[in-house]
Amino acid sequence: MRALRHLFAPSSARVFPPDALERIANAIAASEARHTGEICFAVEAALPLRLALVDHAPRERAVEVFTRLRVWDTEANNGVLVYMLLADRAIEIVADRGFAGRVTDDEWAAICRELETAMRAGETEGGVMRAIEAISSLLERHFARPAGYVDSNELPDRPHLL
Repeated sequence: MRALRHLFAPSSARVFPPDALERIANAIAASEARHTGEICFAVEAALPLRLALVDHAPRERAVEVFTRLRVWDTEANNGVLVYMLLADRAIEIVADRGFAGRVTDDEWAAICRELETAMRAGETEGGVMRAIEAISSLLERHFARPAGYVDSNELPDRPHLL
């Protein structure tokens, strides 16, 4: 059954048309103006069939995407990936090691649950915007922007359609 969901998953571009991607990119840029962290948003319609057939977990895929997009490669180790797998209606947040001991798994899970609820209600873009805001609050708390900080914007703000 899962393989069929992945074969017939809606396209990422249909769920997130260009104007929605632009609004999300603007929200990420506005967020990053308030702290030193980096937020990356990636959407994948479906896993490659070979992975769907072996029951590859969304979390495993999110970690692979985290690595491929180099979210781990920020100077302060404070990059965050929000990964959405449309076929499974799964949300995963992968945070770099700079968050260890600062943000609990329960805090990340609460953001994922809220976004999953929004997806089920057909409010995917709004859910993404609320997730970005919730992550921004955590970043502001743990990685406040010091006076005179010059932002190098280490990761692109534009969402990745995988």
